[in-house]
Amino acid sequence: MQLKDLTYGIVGLGIMGGSFAKAIRQNILSQNGAGGKIYACNRSTACLAASLSEGVSDKTFTVDKVNEMLPGCDVVFVCLYPHATLEFLKEHKNDFKSGAIVTDISGVKGIFEKQLPAILRPDVDFIIGHPMAGGEKEGYAHSSAQFFVDHNYILCEQPFNKAENLALMRNLVSEMGFSRITETTCATHDHKIGFTSQLCHVIASALVESAEDPEITAFGGGSFEDLTRIAMINAPLWTELFISNKEKLCAHIETFQKKLEEFRTAIEAEDSERLKALLEDPRAKRLSMGSIRTVRK
Repeated sequence: MQLKDLTYGIVGLGIMGGSFAKAIRQNILSQNGAGGKIYACNRSTACLAASLSEGVSDKTFTVDKVNEMLPGCDVVFVCLYPHATLEFLKEHKNDFKSGAIVTDISGVKGIFEKQLPAILRPDVDFIIGHPMAGGEKEGYAHSSAQFFVDHNYILCEQPFNKAENLALMRNLVSEMGFSRITETTCATHDHKIGFTSQLCHVIASALVESAEDPEITAFGGGSFEDLTRIAMINAPLWTELFISNKEKLCAHIETFQKKLEEFRTAIEAEDSERLKALLEDPRAKRLSMGSIRTVRK
């Protein structure tokens, strides 16, 4: 079956769930002759009404009716916090359509690798995924299909995943706008994301907390603003992510602290040669890294 003929289920119509629904509607189901549909489920009903009025969703369900939604969905995006996702899978194990593809958006993956085999039925294929995109604000009102354009998507293939379902998932996320798909293990994902995402949020939050007063931005030239954009954080979600990945994240924090101490020591000692080296090395390293995002062809 083609992507345009599938029925997509979105569980959790917040900023990410809403963005998935909008990207699928805009890039896949807007085609002539598309027979697919989008079903959405959410705790609050305001966003459900909005998605219907905007023509994003074809049908909506409150959480107490999700068992009526899932049997009709070919692909389900569970857009909840990590542990809530696991609980949802356990609670609705028998509600999924036979042959359905189910996926998540969680920022930690080790907990899924450990628990999934004991949760899902063998005729339901759960593909571990992580869209590396989003915005600072929360809720459906701030969702956008454009968040995904030219961003990265991470897939963590498991032994039980079917090759044809992985192929469909790659095609689906590419059509939604993602320009690069990185395939890796759950352990590598948690290690790398602990650095590129979670550590960055810790640093941004700590930097804002260390500010002397709110008027400090009157002296900003862009550096402070760029570094602290992600400090406008969803505290409950990121608390769960940090703790769920605590070993890897704490190791990254320790490494960063050591490097920060090297800078402090060189500045305090007025060691210009050491300080110059500390500045030149990351400049060269960052240039060699290139852009994190790639241009979509």
